[in-house]
Amino acid sequence: MKKTIVIVDDHILIAQALKGIIENFKNFEVLYECENGKDLQEKFKLKKPIPDVVLLDVSMPIMDGFETAKWLKEKHPEVLIMTLSMQNDDQSVIKMIKSGSNGYLLKNTHPVELEKALNRLLNDGYYYPDWASKIVFTSLGEKNTTTETIKLTEREREFLKYTITEMSYKEIAGKMFCSPRTVESYRDSLFEKLELKTRVGLAVFALKNGFE
Repeated sequence: MKKTIVIVDDHILIAQALKGIIENFKNFEVLYECENGKDLQEKFKLKKPIPDVVLLDVSMPIMDGFETAKWLKEKHPEVLIMTLSMQNDDQSVIKMIKSGSNGYLLKNTHPVELEKALNRLLNDGYYYPDWASKIVFTSLGEKNTTTETIKLTEREREFLKYTITEMSYKEIAGKMFCSPRTVESYRDSLFEKLELKTRVGLAVFALKNGFE
């Protein structure tokens, strides 16, 4: 069964072109397109199908990518967000990640990489190309957030080690001999303590602080 995608982009020609490209991918299909975050909200209210992935632009009128990502993470955390934008500046990348984006690609990305990125997003929960990963590492490196400044429990420390792996939260629960709900409580506690919103943020923090 194919995984479903919704495209949120105010440029109609780009959205249509993306749809045509994705329809050639083996594992994916596009459900519908939206012009901005507000349009996405309205379609959800009309009981349109909720997708597995939202391909999200950053610069849009009425409701931009930042606000849309925050809304999706709050109301529909099960939906994975892949940012697809022309903006490659540090501020936009970091702000989208903090807003809840699970991945970041540029609109000049080759279709082969786009397909690979979507598959990795579904398998790992996140996808960032090398240039975006460097921005994330640099940004967190500038923050004075370490295990010395924040008190973590032993179980939270153990959980952090697993965030670097490709294991799902359910698989991590098995390794930690606890329920998936308990693992989610560790994740949520770390999100709050570290002021992060995504697993990739936890993984970067874990690598930076030697949780390998």
